[in-house]
This record gives sequence, structure tokens and C-alpha cells, in this order.
Amino acid sequence: MDEFAFRKGCTYGTVLVDVEAGRVVDVLPDRTSETFAAWLTDHPDAEIICRDRATAYTKAVREARDALEVADRWHLLQNLSAAVETTCHQHRDCLRKRAEEESATEVAEVPEGPEVPPMLLPPAELPRTQIIERTRHRYQDIHRLLEKRWTISVIARRLNLDGKTVRRFRDTDLDQLLASARERRPNGVLEPFKAYLNARFTEAQGQVGGTRLFLEIQARGHRGSRQVVRKHLAALRAGTADPVRADTPSPCKITSWIMRPRETLADSETECLLQVRLACPDITRACDLARAFADLVRHQRGYLLLEWIRQAEQDAPKPMKGFAGFLRQDLDAVTAGLTLSSSSGVVEGHVNRVKTLRRAMYGRASFELLRTRILTQP
Repeated sequence: MDEFAFRKGCTYGTVLVDVEAGRVVDVLPDRTSETFAAWLTDHPDAEIICRDRATAYTKAVREARDALEVADRWHLLQNLSAAVETTCHQHRDCLRKRAEEESATEVAEVPEGPEVPPMLLPPAELPRTQIIERTRHRYQDIHRLLEKRWTISVIARRLNLDGKTVRRFRDTDLDQLLASARERRPNGVLEPFKAYLNARFTEAQGQVGGTRLFLEIQARGHRGSRQVVRKHLAALRAGTADPVRADTPSPCKITSWIMRPRETLADSETECLLQVRLACPDITRACDLARAFADLVRHQRGYLLLEWIRQAEQDAPKPMKGFAGFLRQDLDAVTAGLTLSSSSGVVEGHVNRVKTLRRAMYGRASFELLRTRILTQP
């Protein structure tokens, strides 16, 4: 079984598929444990139940009958990917610090320039750029309306936002949103040369002209105006300049490198992942555990699952420990998912067909008509 949305974030239904025959056997009007338990009671011939890790379905199976539960492998990998990405988000500073050190080394090795380290100017708080302030105010507005028990769709209409944006601000910490907003800040034409400018500014103790520095970086490939350089020097003298932005891969990109099989990575991606692993021990540990778990899933080695959980609970980063804890709570179903060939993958195609039918007619007709069309159309 799997759920589908009548109205995303509000009401859901459940579609039940015969995995062996590949056909829909029934459609339920909600996703509550009571409704599904009643259906199981009326259909005692169901012996193996493939599901995602929704607690309502698990509760229904345990209350209604003693059937073999199989956790879907795709959903397990999706949950693992989310834990890895959260780990990468929490350790962005490790990646940024290493990238800044490498940038400083590159500046020092330029033969034409002075051999001095760049001046790093970490601010006490995030720079008050337009995108940072917009993110902060949007987060406050959304959570204020959520406290008033407004629905996602009403908030989206009120603030002129997409529903997915509202959900992201609802489910994500403010610090993580601000960090992502800062990473999305445009580089600008001067960004590749800021480390060099900061190094020259430090060497001359601020006594250096903008025209001279402009000519120096112009010889190194700068194509911007002289005014941009003068503006940056004024910010350095005032102590309001942003720190040099390190060229670090996003947590999403790092997660994709970790979750994909090694043989599918390009040489450049393998090298970038190696640099990430060298920069942060916690990401390295998360990477090793993620690849070990993916190996269990792809080769159906469920007999090794408990040992993997023990290792993750001992020394893994917090998000990975949380994922291991969820696996332990659903140990029998996850072990079956990593051992048996059964899965709920066939359900996903039917869910897409259900969505197509729903968009075409639901809201102008009843649930019974939608259910009839789902059951009668191949």
C-alpha cells in the first residue's frame, strides 16, 4: 500500500495493490490505522504487506492480524539520504574552513603577488543582505500564521508563495535556512579576487590605493569596474566586508555523491568527495555508513542489518544515529525488506495514475467515482 494526496498537506487516501498481479485491489478514503485495520479484517488472505515506514499502517497491521511486514527499500534509502544531507548541513563550517585554507594557500603561491596570508573577516552575525533578511522575515511570518493554525494552502495564498516553500520553512530550522540563503548569494565579478585583495590590504595595513589594486587584479583576469574594487576596499576599512566566500559543494550535491554507486561517479566527483572526506571526519563516517547500508539494500543482506545498527549507534553523527534508531524500532519489517524480493515499487506507478485521475476530476465529483475509475481502468 501507499498513500496519495487529495489535497497535499491536508487530506490523503490509500491505494492497495496486488504486487503479484500488478493491479489495484482497493482504494481507501483516508490513511488512518482504523480504516486500514478494518480492510485487513475483511481480507484475511493478505499474507505479505509491503509498505513505507508510516506508523499508521504499521499499527493497523499489528492490530488487525499477524502478517509479514516488508519495509520498502526505496523509502529506506530516501530516509538514509535525508540523514546524510542533514549531517552535511550541520558540518558546512568544516568544509568552508578547509576551502578557505586552500584559497589562502593558492593566493600565497601566486608569483606576482605578495606572499602573505589573506585577511579573513568573519562577521559576528550573518551579513544583512536582502536575501538573508527576506528569509528571516518569511520564516517569522509563516510560523506566526502556523501558530494561529492556518493551513498550508491558506498561508501560501496569503503570502503569495508556493505550498512547497511554506512546507520547507515549516519543517526546516531557521539557521539552516539562513545558511542556505547565504550560499545562494550571487558571487559577483569580484568574488574570485577578494582573497587576493584582502591579502594586499593586510600587507599594506590599509595604505593602498584602489586604482593600483584594480590594475593588479585586472592583469589576473578581472573584468569588472574600478568602482567595485573601491567599494570593497571601503568595506574593509570600515570592518563591514563579508568574509571571502569559500567554494564548497552544497550538502545536496555531496549527498548525491555519497548515495550513488562508486562506479557511476566521474573522476572529478570522486576527487571532490575525497576532499570533503578529508575536511570533515563526521561526514566521512556518515559516508562510510551510508555506503555500507546501501550495499545491504542492493545485495539484500538483511542478516547484517543489526550489526550495522550497532555500529551507527556507537559513533555516528546524530542524524545517522536517529536513522539507526528508527530502523531498530521497525527491525523486523526492515530486515524483511533487506532479505525478501517483495517491495512496494509497483505501487508507485499506480500512485502516478491515481494522481492523473484525481487532477482530472476530483473536487468536481465524489470519492466513490474516483475509486470506481481507479479500479476499472487498467
